[in-house]
Amino acid sequence: MLPIHEQFFSFQGEGVHQGRAAYFIRTYGCPIQCPWCDSAGTWHPHYKPKRLQRIDIEQLVRNAQKTAAEFVVITGGEPTIHELNPLVDALHTVELPVHLETSGAFAITADFDWITLSPKRWKRPLQESIQKADELKIIVDQTSAITEYTELISPAYNGSNIWLQPEWSQIKNPEILNAITAWIKRYGAPYRAGLQSHKYYFADEQDPRSEALVPLGGTPR
Repeated sequence: MLPIHEQFFSFQGEGVHQGRAAYFIRTYGCPIQCPWCDSAGTWHPHYKPKRLQRIDIEQLVRNAQKTAAEFVVITGGEPTIHELNPLVDALHTVELPVHLETSGAFAITADFDWITLSPKRWKRPLQESIQKADELKIIVDQTSAITEYTELISPAYNGSNIWLQPEWSQIKNPEILNAITAWIKRYGAPYRAGLQSHKYYFADEQDPRSEALVPLGGTPR
């Protein structure tokens, strides 16, 4: 049994796998608690669900199998605070690739097919987690964040994709956008400009199981 905030069928809106059909399993709980978190329903006491769902692994797998998802994304909250090996193994048994979205602040023990790591200053990622990551996603909430996080992740990460993505409440802030643009133009690869494309499509809301987002620092949809 795992504490699950929501599960839904959508498409991956970020990173290398952007635009691909994906089944999302969002676990409950996060000790990092970013002030601009756009999934604060997974941890904030003001948005805590009246009844926390604990769902068995077999049911989660069956739900994913009922869709045309190309892979399953386990996200949060912070999913790695939970024991994920049984779920990952069960999804692999039915030949579903499993992706992880994590801050990297806790040990990654399961055998994931793809790891997206988004470092957070409130609890820094483990060096071993950075080394395991297939892509990094830097959330740019202020112009200094780019330098701050690139120094934090170097030299542990030697991959080919570091996404610079404006924090959702800053998507129209010219200083943030210009800072990302200037960095990309100056350094090139592995840096890439990112965006949460699923929010422009309202893709997650097409599944009624998707919970309404309650961003603390951004603009509610």
